[in-house]
Amino acid sequence: MGTDVLVIGGGNAALCAALMAAEAGASVTLLEAAPREWRGGNSGHTRNLRCMHDAPQDVLVEAYPEEEFWQDLLKVTGGITNEKLARLTIRASSTCRDWMRQHGVHFQPPLSGALHVARTNAFFMGGGKALVNAYYRSAEKLGVQIRYNAPVERLEIENGRFVAAWVGNERLTAKTCVLAAGGFESNREWLREAWGQNERGEWPADNFLIRGTRYNQGVLLKHMLAQGADPIGDATQAHMVAIDARAPLYDGGICTRIDCVSLGVVVNTEAQRFYDEGEDFWPKRYAIWGRLVAQQPGQTAYSIIDSKAIGRFMPPVFDGVKADTLPELAQKIGLDVDTFMQTLNSYNAACRMGTFDHTTLDDCHTEGVTPAKTHWARTIDTGPFYAYAVRPGVTFTYLGLETDDTAAVRFGGVPSDNLFVAGEMMAGNVLGKGYTAGVGMSIGTAFGRIAGTQAAQAALRQGAQA
Repeated sequence: MGTDVLVIGGGNAALCAALMAAEAGASVTLLEAAPREWRGGNSGHTRNLRCMHDAPQDVLVEAYPEEEFWQDLLKVTGGITNEKLARLTIRASSTCRDWMRQHGVHFQPPLSGALHVARTNAFFMGGGKALVNAYYRSAEKLGVQIRYNAPVERLEIENGRFVAAWVGNERLTAKTCVLAAGGFESNREWLREAWGQNERGEWPADNFLIRGTRYNQGVLLKHMLAQGADPIGDATQAHMVAIDARAPLYDGGICTRIDCVSLGVVVNTEAQRFYDEGEDFWPKRYAIWGRLVAQQPGQTAYSIIDSKAIGRFMPPVFDGVKADTLPELAQKIGLDVDTFMQTLNSYNAACRMGTFDHTTLDDCHTEGVTPAKTHWARTIDTGPFYAYAVRPGVTFTYLGLETDDTAAVRFGGVPSDNLFVAGEMMAGNVLGKGYTAGVGMSIGTAFGRIAGTQAAQAALRQGAQA
């Protein structure tokens, strides 16, 4: 027999599973598809973890109780979530930080540009890259065998039980297995197939950028679905953000996000507004904008601000297009000047200025314009003006494997007794659609730890029976 527990994947969820299984006394092998320098998948791009807490705790201020976290999740998912598993994730987020610290993860108070999440999110010192490195160091100390450049192409499964995994021509056996190999966001063909062709004859997915790793090809996910594992979620739903159109195709990460949306207006290539820019606080709404832009002509839009907005948002990595007048700005970004001016003039005329306060849902709103802007509506009238072209940036896809509170993979509704799933491969159980900052790490940490514990227990039970 090979190892006790085989973990497939190399990001946060996989590492949490490997660490928990090793702590439980199992022998563990972890297979990471990427080379060592690109290890960690999308986790290397993360910054924080959304945490429930009933009172102030170290880096977290005030309180963020279970019910509020649940309501935030309910709102962004539109109710497409498994409440039992969502609440399990929420509760687990309140108790995991001490364990994370034991494995070398350090936390820090958020930077000033992220103060609105000081209450809800615990930030990693050094970001996700430092977290991933800390977990790998800890895993090595605990004797976890780590193999890089080891993509798993298929599994042998018999009657819903894991038997072996294949890396190229090599067959690896284990008593139990944890799948934590991510979604399919870097598989261009699959994205294209999922999104199809729109009414304009465009293939929207051809214009998507991938915010994270190029190694999440969804090979194992596709294989598991073909093997009859129970699916969850919709292939077109994803954590998708409006990011700078100049961002690289892969691994642009967080610095390519355009965070000034709520401070101005967003127009499409036809110079029309198409959604309420001031609907809610940015950490709760930034993840709907990628999908909104995906539905626009050419999958491109422009975030337009004036000088009053400068200094109120995290500056992106590239400078915006700058002009002294609005007509000049329209010309510079290639939009029809007359239509652009009509859109901006209508918006400006509709603004009802109250007391502007970007830290609260203020009373600055529009009247008599569609779409409305319900908060932070200020006239765009103070030069210089700036425009940021944005395109959809896919972080991770939500189609995955259905599971339960034991993290078991299910076949025809029956949970496997030795095959488990964690992270992006099952996030769709909690995230049917939408996103709120830091919740991906909450899900990966909760289910990675459950999967690792369950896999170790199942392996050690087998060992005892042998």
